[in-house]
Amino acid sequence: MNEITHNLENQKIVPLLLSYAVPAVIGTMVNALYNIVDRIFIGQAVGALAISGLTLTFPILMFLQAFGMLIGAGASTRISIFLGRKENGRAENVLGNALTLTFILSVLTIIPSLIFMEKLLLVFGGSEQTIPYAKDYLYIAIPGNLLSALSFGFNAAMRASGYPRKAMAIMVLGALLNVALDALFIYVFDWGIEGAAWATVIAMAVASVFVLEHFFREESIIRFHKKYYKPDFRIMMSIFTIGMSPFAMQLAGSLVNVVMNQSLKEHGGDLAIGANGIISSVGLLLVLLIMGITQGMQPVVGFNYGAGNHERVLHTFRLVLVAATVITSLGCLCSVLFPEWIVRAFTNDAELIAISSNGLRITLSAFVIVGSQIVISQFFQSIGFAWKAMFLSLSRQCLFLIPAILFLPQFFDLDGVWLASPFSDLLAAISAWIFFWHHMKYNNKRQ
Repeated sequence: MNEITHNLENQKIVPLLLSYAVPAVIGTMVNALYNIVDRIFIGQAVGALAISGLTLTFPILMFLQAFGMLIGAGASTRISIFLGRKENGRAENVLGNALTLTFILSVLTIIPSLIFMEKLLLVFGGSEQTIPYAKDYLYIAIPGNLLSALSFGFNAAMRASGYPRKAMAIMVLGALLNVALDALFIYVFDWGIEGAAWATVIAMAVASVFVLEHFFREESIIRFHKKYYKPDFRIMMSIFTIGMSPFAMQLAGSLVNVVMNQSLKEHGGDLAIGANGIISSVGLLLVLLIMGITQGMQPVVGFNYGAGNHERVLHTFRLVLVAATVITSLGCLCSVLFPEWIVRAFTNDAELIAISSNGLRITLSAFVIVGSQIVISQFFQSIGFAWKAMFLSLSRQCLFLIPAILFLPQFFDLDGVWLASPFSDLLAAISAWIFFWHHMKYNNKRQ
């Protein structure tokens, strides 16, 4: 047993969780910077309609990123569980197959996205004013998605195999490079929205090189081996079954963005779509902060669940639940009390500020309860209950949010679009707690 696996099994939970969660939180916050910094630079330097154009790209990019999450989340969880069982060879088989899958799925998704881009943008609520901005961004960002899948997916595998600080450092490097290139390309070279796209792709390329190089090093706990590149159906299915939850959630998010944009265009016009881009940025920042903590939870919970240390699993869960609830409570409070201050970071356009501030106040009004729903869903994913995690991930988006977006605006116009989020948040949190209660009840009977 090496030092990493010894710590996962024996170190006190609080310092162990912090050692994984802090780098993961920093990593996910850095991930948020890739998206949010682009929106801030574009909003301040290019204009309000450019933010609306960028918002139109969300469904396509979320669709592409879903496949990276399918592989990254599934592979990292399987790696943690196999390492907990002392089955390092199987963990390396997962790693090799994950690399092969990344290239295969990237080719199969990038090409159709480029071919049907303009038709999709029209369906997503685009107009003559906003589609040109979206196309300028996507022609660069869509091919660059391969680099995104490599950098984020294998960063998760690096963290799951016991290198959280190194994973964090690579993410920070990429994000800082993205910020610097955004400023250079947009303000100095005057490349507009295309500059933001190039900045992101170049930053992803650099991060990919560093993260892949790690798995060729002899001192790494698990490494790439040629014999594991060959597709193994059983290994791939084991990745898919776990990764299906975040994959489905991301696809559902893409669908939600389509429905949302159409409803916003109908009830508020192009600027309402831009406002949603700003609101989504704020929500993304908070959600990714919680996801960072749950990513830190995943190796600890996955390893100890595989090792049969159930008390350590529950202790970790309780700590993460409290932390997530504190974060969502603060996010809710700031968004309700100071929405204009937050929105002004993205735009100086008075009309867009007014629409976005009202939308942010309503959208995040019930955000307090979102943390527990995310933590419970990620908990089930970490211990291998893929179908529970997938249902909970999908419940908010498909069962509750989409019907609410279609129904509530009929009575409350644009405010109804914003009200759909707190309505679905409440129902999704209740569902998550019911699932968790049943899980604990069943486990207590077995013990």
